[in-house]
Amino acid sequence: MGAQPKTDTLNEDAQNGRKAVSGLLARALSEELEPALQALAGDEEITPLRGPETGLVMLRGRIGGGGSGFNLGETTVSRASIRLSDGLVGHGHCLGTDRKKAQMIAIFDALYQRSSMAEKLEKTLLGKVRTRIASEQKKQAEETAATRVDFFTMVRGDN
Repeated sequence: MGAQPKTDTLNEDAQNGRKAVSGLLARALSEELEPALQALAGDEEITPLRGPETGLVMLRGRIGGGGSGFNLGETTVSRASIRLSDGLVGHGHCLGTDRKKAQMIAIFDALYQRSSMAEKLEKTLLGKVRTRIASEQKKQAEETAATRVDFFTMVRGDN
């Protein structure tokens, strides 16, 4: 058997960070993305590589979370890929038919790969999106807790 290539943990960490940012950008609102795009990439030279385009993706489910897989249904997804003038390539995906949002996500993905831009992106956009999402989750948890019903069993005595 041949030797397994060593994985670069720094590269893995960077890729995991990029995945997290990509997921966060997909949950961002277009109203949050547009001002940040003007602030961070207003003068960038951007070349479209793919799309933006919209298509369908099959959603797969698992029985019990880990059992047999099954086709749950289809959803609409938009995607785009771009290249910045320095050669960095960004990819963007989001649910729905908002092609402009997919392209903005791709631009932010490419910008995030620049070490000089990652911190600016965090301050300008990502922190605000995280705060909004946390606030929405808290509100939903409070609304759910307000409708909680405690069931109890009463034992009837034999008279």
